[in-house]
Amino acid sequence: MANDWATEHLQVIRTLMERAAIYRRALAPVMLLTGSIGLLAAILGWSFKIDSPRSFVGYWTSISLLPLVGSYLMVRRQSLKDAEPFWSLPTRRVTQALLPPLAVGFIASVISFFHVGTAEANIANVIGKLWLPIGWVILYGCALHAAGFFMRRGIKLFGWIFIAGGCGLFALGIPDVPRPLYAHGVMGFFFGVLHLAYGTYLYFTEKAKNEA
Repeated sequence: MANDWATEHLQVIRTLMERAAIYRRALAPVMLLTGSIGLLAAILGWSFKIDSPRSFVGYWTSISLLPLVGSYLMVRRQSLKDAEPFWSLPTRRVTQALLPPLAVGFIASVISFFHVGTAEANIANVIGKLWLPIGWVILYGCALHAAGFFMRRGIKLFGWIFIAGGCGLFALGIPDVPRPLYAHGVMGFFFGVLHLAYGTYLYFTEKAKNEA
């Protein structure tokens, strides 16, 4: 039994290393897609005054599903292009690595959505538009770091930027700027600007490798 498990584990590692190039090629468009959605959602959220704690939580929880679905569709398309199975054992392992922090973020979002509607106004504002967005940033960083266990260190460093950035915002405490502007700004910066910057970097570095 132990030998079977060890053999399977080694096979997964070998396959992951072989497929790392596929995931790297899909990573740049995934980052660009996520960044575009994140930045646009932040602009629209601020423009349409989605500023109550409950509407903010519901809005961004719904928005988060778009890049998640889009990312898997892009990886699937890349797998088909390279004649590789999509829902293979390695893909399941990557999904399992992503799942715990993303599940925590989703559960926290659902709980917050129902509780901020009945909480006192100041408490609801702090939870829904300060602590929860920062928590999303940190948990997302943990997910990136966990999913990057078979790739180059770039994705892990990117995850650490989210973790360190979120912890830094926690340390700064409650800001003096208007809460809706701050909340949408945090989401737009981390899930918009940073993703666009990293996606652009990946696009040009991968392009340079292909030309070489």
